[in-house]
Amino acid sequence: MREIGRGAVVLRVAMLAALVALSGTLPGKAAELPLWEVGAGVAAIDFPHYRGSDQRQTYVLPLPHLVYRGKLLEADRDGVRGLFFRTRRAELHVSLNGSIPVDSSDNRARTAMPDLDPTFEIGPSLEIALWRTQGDTVRLELRLPARTVIATDLSSFHNVGWVFQPLLNADLSDTALGPAWNLGLGAGPVFGDKRYHNHFYGVPADFATPVRPAYRAEGGYGGFQLLATASRRFGDWWIGGFARGDTLSGAVFEDSPLIRQNYSVAVGLALTRVLKRSSRFVAEK
Repeated sequence: MREIGRGAVVLRVAMLAALVALSGTLPGKAAELPLWEVGAGVAAIDFPHYRGSDQRQTYVLPLPHLVYRGKLLEADRDGVRGLFFRTRRAELHVSLNGSIPVDSSDNRARTAMPDLDPTFEIGPSLEIALWRTQGDTVRLELRLPARTVIATDLSSFHNVGWVFQPLLNADLSDTALGPAWNLGLGAGPVFGDKRYHNHFYGVPADFATPVRPAYRAEGGYGGFQLLATASRRFGDWWIGGFARGDTLSGAVFEDSPLIRQNYSVAVGLALTRVLKRSSRFVAEK
């Protein structure tokens, strides 16, 4: 495990986004909950340098626990919601994601190429409720996030394209693990424009070698993802984890010389504790 240096702030965003994807942390039945909660914890995450890399990285970082349940704005492990609009069947909110920095001297496929700056992704996400059981023990949603991607070394910022990740998502509570556990399952394709794909998979002519020819990626289909999460509250404590499987089979950049394998798995685990909460309670939505 390497020491965290440049890109640590963006990495924390990426880690938080990964850990909360499909988290399904809301209880199935309505309840009175504090307006806000503040706490802290720790998270560990292990994933490839980039999708398609055959080398991996493990990080352990502090993780904030921040929850706000306002009428016009909500913020928790499911993201920031209600910022644009909400109806009974759909809501539009902010979607976040990111990627880690990669030191090219530590990656065999990228030797002598420029380092990969970490990225920060932000954009709207439309979530459409497709089906739910009475009591919300099972919820099926179509999530449609579209995010612009910003690469940064924290001294400068530049846009490296757009990504669109439609996802069919199921949140389940009151499962075989017990009524306190919340599970999430999801699957969907990944699409990106040519700037986004070339950020990770393009090889400029100046960095071509006999075993790494120059390569220019096109925009379009960028593979398929499967995700699973589990989480539970134990009083003031919260534990959650995720696993994400990726396949790049059929991706428009599948023949990039920087692709060393067309499948990968990422996993993460987090533990946080509520340290302070509001004395005002609100009805859970």
